[in-house]
Amino acid sequence: MKRLFSMAALVALAAGGAATQASAATATAALDANSAYVWRGLTFNDGFVLQPSMDVSANGFAFNVWANYDLDDYDNAVDDNEFSEVDLTGSYAFTLGKVDTSVGIIHYIFPTTDATAAGADSSTTELFAGLGYDLGAGFALSTKVYYDFDQVEDFYVTAGLGYTYGINAKTTLGLSGTVSYAGEDFAGSYAGGTDGGFFNYLLTSSVKYMITDALGVAASINYTDSMDDDVLPDEAVDTTVFGGVNLTYTF
Repeated sequence: MKRLFSMAALVALAAGGAATQASAATATAALDANSAYVWRGLTFNDGFVLQPSMDVSANGFAFNVWANYDLDDYDNAVDDNEFSEVDLTGSYAFTLGKVDTSVGIIHYIFPTTDATAAGADSSTTELFAGLGYDLGAGFALSTKVYYDFDQVEDFYVTAGLGYTYGINAKTTLGLSGTVSYAGEDFAGSYAGGTDGGFFNYLLTSSVKYMITDALGVAASINYTDSMDDDVLPDEAVDTTVFGGVNLTYTF
């Protein structure tokens, strides 16, 4: 029943986006080439991956499809040259005064059982809600709460500070830092942790260059690590430094 509910919610959000004015819709295709696949501090692949995505949005509604394609086999932990994950996200963004707000749902699909993060299940689903506040001078605060109501039945929360600087009309520098907090069941299911608490932190530096008004290229480097070994054991963090390049095209 929970899985039926999650898929119905996705369909409802997508339909809501489709029902808005077609002339207001935009679509963005993206392709990331990364040195590793690291998610919330957890290493899913310490080798090269490709991560294509497509996002369609209109009047605050958005629907996104994202996938991870493993080019390396992570010491035979995943199959190389196969898709190990596909994520479907439906969301709605709006403003409350000066606060940017978003709500949505993410359905995670793991096509190969050896790539499944939560036990032997082939999928799971999260609800999320986020807030963002522009501090001015290029700085912004953000926080987001995720709750897996399907397989894990627990939460993961992030809080971050970001900075953007326009180097010139086509080039933007981005710097950000994020810390996270996870429930005990989330830590146990995904990382083998024995307690809930501060999970991981992530530091990111990126540069984006717009080749045309529609086509952009970016490069990023990231550093992540555990904040508490009882919550995110060190053995679950094989990769602390990773980076890659990103191409985007907006239709």
